[in-house]
Amino acid sequence: MSRQEYYHDTDRPAANSIAPAAFAAVRDAGGRILLVRRIDSGNWELPGGRIEVGESATTAAEREVVEESGIKIRVTRLAGLYSDPGHVMVYPATGEARQQFAVCLHALPVDGEPHPDNHETSDAAWVDPTHLEQLPIHPSMRQRITDALTEPDTPHLG
Repeated sequence: MSRQEYYHDTDRPAANSIAPAAFAAVRDAGGRILLVRRIDSGNWELPGGRIEVGESATTAAEREVVEESGIKIRVTRLAGLYSDPGHVMVYPATGEARQQFAVCLHALPVDGEPHPDNHETSDAAWVDPTHLEQLPIHPSMRQRITDALTEPDTPHLG
């Protein structure tokens, strides 16, 4: 088991670490949004991941998106900052209980066709926003997607 995710669960363990991550809300010319499907949970989400030491949030988002989806991007602006202490991910192998701290950025596609990395993602696709309700998406990620799509000019802080 790679991780257990707790979202506003009263039985969640206390976080013992925090690690910044960067995600990108990438939209194509037709208004579709780029999503990837996680191998571990089967949920769809914005592509992204951990910010490594020595890189900026922008660089991390650009790296993670191309790694997970095959799409090269250009970040354009901040979509939101999400640091909900009620969202904790536990990694049983290490004992880490991580509070999520995610920077979400708006971005434009530059090159590439969606394809999964088959390591973290099992699928990558451009999704019409009218089909989002039909997809399994974690509540915290659904909030980020909704914020980016419905109020794209407002940076969300939470």
